[in-house]
Amino acid sequence: MSGWLAIAGLGPGDEALITPEVTEALAKATDVVGYIPYVARVAERPGLTLHASDNRVEIDRSRHALEMAEAGRRVVVVSSGDPGVFAMAAAIFEAVEVGPAAWRALDIRVLPGITAMLAAAARAGAPLGHDFCAINLSDNLKPWDLIERRLRLAAEADFAMAFYNPRSKSRPEGFAKALDTLRQACGDARPVIFARAVTTPEEEIRVVPLTEARPEMADMRTMVIVGSSRTRIITRDGGPIVYTPRSVPA
Repeated sequence: MSGWLAIAGLGPGDEALITPEVTEALAKATDVVGYIPYVARVAERPGLTLHASDNRVEIDRSRHALEMAEAGRRVVVVSSGDPGVFAMAAAIFEAVEVGPAAWRALDIRVLPGITAMLAAAARAGAPLGHDFCAINLSDNLKPWDLIERRLRLAAEADFAMAFYNPRSKSRPEGFAKALDTLRQACGDARPVIFARAVTTPEEEIRVVPLTEARPEMADMRTMVIVGSSRTRIITRDGGPIVYTPRSVPA
């Protein structure tokens, strides 16, 4: 039997947000590969082997998955959210590009998922209702000066911004520097949404002005969304609605 490789997004956390396409691929898989907490979300069953590994071995994980698919296994590589957004799809294709020619002939599919960015935006209202950008604040794979430059340019262009991986225990100073950069570049009290563990029982949504945002409000389970200068807040009982209008006056 010919093997195949599916790179699948498990969504932000709630099992109801896993797409039927991903559920079907998991039901047919012989092997599931991924970061330890993501693989833990996949139910064990006869005929399925789970391969969990550390988050810092993406290329090794990719090669392992490709080797199994080449050997005729039906492999699903899992990511949270969407696999093409700061996740495993790019790592797989990096391995394919420099790997054996046979890998280019494999049946490889990317199965999209609901990102934490979109889930967080939906919980808050519609803060990404106009032009926006997404920036990974981790400097593990790129230098901090590039992150800082992109923050300044995004603020200058008046994008709403969604930040992945804002603050880890090993680099808590990065998010503090990001907030300082934004305050200098924006010069206003843009709303900031801290959406932690969205769609899980630990979910917490907090909306504050940029002037009141603090580094300790975020961790690695937090999606941070900063509005544009046009972003609005509708106050109401039960929490505010944050949205960015669809148009900008000439």
